[in-house]
Amino acid sequence: MIDRLQELGREALEEIKQADSVKALESVRVKYLGKKGPITEVLRGMGQLSEEERPKVGQKANDVREEIKEKLEEKTEQLEKAALDEKLKAESIDVTLPGKEVKQGARHPLTAVVEEIEDIFVGLGFQVTEGPEVETDQYNFEKLNLPAEHPARDMQDSFYVTTDMLLRTQTSPVQARTMETFEGQGPVKIVCPGKVYRRDDDDATHSHQFMQIEGLYVDKNVQMSDLKGVLEAFVQKYFGADRSIRLRPSFFPFTEPSVEVDVSCGICGGKGCRVCKHSGWIEVLGAGMIHPNVLEMSGFDPEIYTGFAFGMGVERFAMLKYGIDDIRHFYTNDIRFLNQFKRA
Repeated sequence: MIDRLQELGREALEEIKQADSVKALESVRVKYLGKKGPITEVLRGMGQLSEEERPKVGQKANDVREEIKEKLEEKTEQLEKAALDEKLKAESIDVTLPGKEVKQGARHPLTAVVEEIEDIFVGLGFQVTEGPEVETDQYNFEKLNLPAEHPARDMQDSFYVTTDMLLRTQTSPVQARTMETFEGQGPVKIVCPGKVYRRDDDDATHSHQFMQIEGLYVDKNVQMSDLKGVLEAFVQKYFGADRSIRLRPSFFPFTEPSVEVDVSCGICGGKGCRVCKHSGWIEVLGAGMIHPNVLEMSGFDPEIYTGFAFGMGVERFAMLKYGIDDIRHFYTNDIRFLNQFKRA
């Protein structure tokens, strides 16, 4: 049997030497080392050998198998390297050819608008503050003078996670949280950008998800004239120095008095056109003096401190600035729409 094993080893090595492909080498491996190969057949016949011959034959069989495996690995490596060299020669790169242009992306129009608005308010002395999008009922409503049965809650129907947790309907909770950290000592001067959520019909002007930027200023002797001055400076910086604003009485539970803020139409210069519905004005945001209850719930003494707050929809400001007629364009990821703002 030892002679037979030596003969099988020589035959296998010769076939490995003659093999010219990895596929041929695999055939050699199966032929000699497979379960039905001749070496396996020799090992099955070891039961007929004496106790003295068995270890010698077993050792020789292992030696032959290891030698065949080693030669197979060496030849496989040689053939794979040769194949790679041939492939590289066939696929040589002409380094003199011009490279492919790397297309550069751009900021999303909403991101650009948020950053521009932030820059304007930072220039006015405000700080940028952010907060959680999943909010408690206490901060989203109660701390903003909206108790459980208040009818104004119907206008901000949202997506509830639990009976007490919801996706925030406004960024005002960030204002309440920030005021608490000041422990009743002003001044507090912040703007709060972020995503908000409300159950709303998806149409050209409404979306269940949109972005807001709200502002807050709390200090001693803050007056309505301060609010008007800040908003006028902001509007003229954002829309242009020729624009003006007007304040109309309104109602918000967290401010008293409350106002709607209109900006003069940039299309007709205030004369009246289709864009401004022939009024000369376009509504852009809501604002007002902070309600004493809101100040008190956040730790400020309303007898000492006053303040104002305002809130605006980022999409509305983007639509007015860039002439976009459908809010849904911001969220459909249409590359044709987004490419228009590379220079914005």
